[in-house]
Amino acid sequence: MTAMFLSFFVLGAGALGTALAGRTRVGRIGPFAAVIGAASSAVACLQFLLKGAGWDLILPWHVPMGSFHIGMDALSALFVLLISLVGALGAIYGRGYLGHDPEKGRVAMSWCWYNLLVASMLLVAVARDGFLFLVAWEVMSLSSFFLVMFDHQKDEVVRAGWIYLVATHIGTAFLLVMFLLLGHDGGLDFARLSASGPVASVVFCAALIGFGTKAGFVPLHVWLPEAHPAAPSHVSALMSGVMIKTGIYGILRVLIFLGEPVSWWGWALVVIGVVSGVTGVLFALAQHDLKRLLAYHSVENIGIIALGLGIGLLGVTAGNPLMATLGFCGGLMHVINHGLFKSLLFLGAGSVLHATGSREMDHMGGLIKRMPVTGATFLVGAAAICALPPLNGFVSEFLIYSAGFTGMSSGTAVWSGLAAIAGLALIGGLALACFTKALGIVFLGEPRSEPAAEAQESPLSMQWPMMALAILCMAAGLAAPWMVRLVMPVAAQLAPAAVNLGAVAASQEMLFRISLASLILISLAGAVFWLRARLLRHRSVRESVTWDCGYAAPSVRMQYTSSSYAQPIVEMFGLVLRTRRELEPPEGLFPTKATLHTHTEDLFVRGAYGPAVRLISRMADRFRWLQQGRINLYILYIVITILLLFLVCLR
Repeated sequence: MTAMFLSFFVLGAGALGTALAGRTRVGRIGPFAAVIGAASSAVACLQFLLKGAGWDLILPWHVPMGSFHIGMDALSALFVLLISLVGALGAIYGRGYLGHDPEKGRVAMSWCWYNLLVASMLLVAVARDGFLFLVAWEVMSLSSFFLVMFDHQKDEVVRAGWIYLVATHIGTAFLLVMFLLLGHDGGLDFARLSASGPVASVVFCAALIGFGTKAGFVPLHVWLPEAHPAAPSHVSALMSGVMIKTGIYGILRVLIFLGEPVSWWGWALVVIGVVSGVTGVLFALAQHDLKRLLAYHSVENIGIIALGLGIGLLGVTAGNPLMATLGFCGGLMHVINHGLFKSLLFLGAGSVLHATGSREMDHMGGLIKRMPVTGATFLVGAAAICALPPLNGFVSEFLIYSAGFTGMSSGTAVWSGLAAIAGLALIGGLALACFTKALGIVFLGEPRSEPAAEAQESPLSMQWPMMALAILCMAAGLAAPWMVRLVMPVAAQLAPAAVNLGAVAASQEMLFRISLASLILISLAGAVFWLRARLLRHRSVRESVTWDCGYAAPSVRMQYTSSSYAQPIVEMFGLVLRTRRELEPPEGLFPTKATLHTHTEDLFVRGAYGPAVRLISRMADRFRWLQQGRINLYILYIVITILLLFLVCLR
């Protein structure tokens, strides 16, 4: 408990200090405060994990409907650990990433908002009162908004920031309704919140919309591919790797309040998971902007998490403990795993942006030779997000697959199991195609622009967090059986009667064998590389160009572009993506020029939100006469409102 309070104190002091110090040297304390504060909260989490006993602290305060109530249980500990880890590594990375920014005052304020963001996310995870939770949620939303607006001189950044602000407050409106329904007896303390019958279903729907907006469920995801690319890369890593998971945390916490689940809740999460996963990876495949591609993959992976949790709920309602345990454990492990590899990938994208000054993949190429650490760690993250063994992404998806097969084989949830297996298979295949594109276009081949040809590796302060996350991705994959034990208390908290460790003993055994085989293969590969180095130590090694199939003068224009590589798959799903093509084909016997450029606009922005916003704008224009810009008229409005309120009170 002391360590948690120390964390809040250090993060708050760091935020205040950087805001007041501005351009002075004291303004540099921001990243150090973030690291120390995150380390303190990690200590509080480890104390819980080692002792196995939670804690609660209730302090009176003069606010209606509650008290300052915080606590730690298994669910909170899981998210506090993830927030602390990514928050600390992001701060180390950000110190190097923002170190050469000429506007020191702007950098100092960004560290103020960064510390507030980490502190508010921690408070969301440990809050035990609805009012305190909503206050922390709002601070989290506003601090992340100001971080997204870091480069506010750019029009696209301002647009992204306002879209995010509107979306997050629409979600908050549903959360207010949810807490009003849960706090039916006048109190918002979590111990007193409950709902049953039809009210429970209404609460679940409100939570699904309110928290789903933050998580990025389709079709509530439209802010995410706008805001994440606009933010500085260490902020993108924190938002994508951790902040959107607070939406998942909120849904899980509400499920505890609602008691026995209803089967359609599980089906809702399964459908949302499949739709979000497939839609996210399809739109990611069509992108040319590296950070935008990664942002859409966050939508995809949030879908995978929802799919696992939905299968778990259906296992509970069907009375299938194995299916419930595997589904919950797979979804919860993917929360951790996605936090690790997606943070790594965003930090890698930031390293590329730092070196080349561009997010356009078609302006890159050949960076693996110039940025070996960034290239190697990005490769680890790409393999992990594609669920390739022995990395961590494989473990969680393996458990969700197992849950789906369990449902099919037992006959209790055949259609949900089939949906999970088919959805995951399609998502996995498309993700593999997408990251071979991203990795190949960005890091392989020859440079497509002068900045790419002159790129240099990022400073050590940016390399260390990437290497740490890459090691954690490998370690979590190799330690798969123990990772199941880590999330089991959380799964048991969600469904105490249905979840137990013995139900997944066979899956743990299979994961142990896979981890052991992977460790042996890694050891053999290391031995081969060591032997090769020994044999070539006293020999001269020469490099030559790749065999060029008879081409006398190969050039970088002969390489695949991001559009041409993805074209066959994009055309296959053309009815969904509606990609616009700009093609200039080669002409004549000796063509000198040919170009292909594609642009894929978000389906929901184009078909739903865009027309709705335009309609609201036209309707709002008709009421401009109310806002004349005259103070005396506004005072009249206030007086009329007060008089009406008096009349209502008199009645």
